[in-house]
Amino acid sequence: MSLFDDVAGAVMGKVMGGNQGGMAQVAMEMFNQHGGLNGVLDKFKQGGLGELAASWVGTGANLPISAEQISNVLGSGAIAEMAAKFGITPEVLSNQIAQHLPGVIDKMTPNGEVGADSGNLLSTVLGMLK
Repeated sequence: MSLFDDVAGAVMGKVMGGNQGGMAQVAMEMFNQHGGLNGVLDKFKQGGLGELAASWVGTGANLPISAEQISNVLGSGAIAEMAAKFGITPEVLSNQIAQHLPGVIDKMTPNGEVGADSGNLLSTVLGMLK
């Protein structure tokens, strides 16, 4: 991991609430693989889950997502590869992503919209501190 990933992961861990450092690293990996926030949201739209993803961006309640839906959208191969990097099973990773992703995206879009610079992950993560 690069210095940027370490810094952004640490910031995201703080925003996610204390001891979520491992999930922050998973989130950073996922955002990096899919081209930032817009890329992740596009992936969910393409997978037929645009309404769920839109709820995480919007200012209302975040709709839940299942581990199975995560695996379907992101691909079981990608999940398995990421899980191996973090030394956990794909099932555990899918469950963790399902549990935390709605809140992470919600915090990355506090005004209910994706910022113009959301493709710049550093800017997006640092914006979470404001």
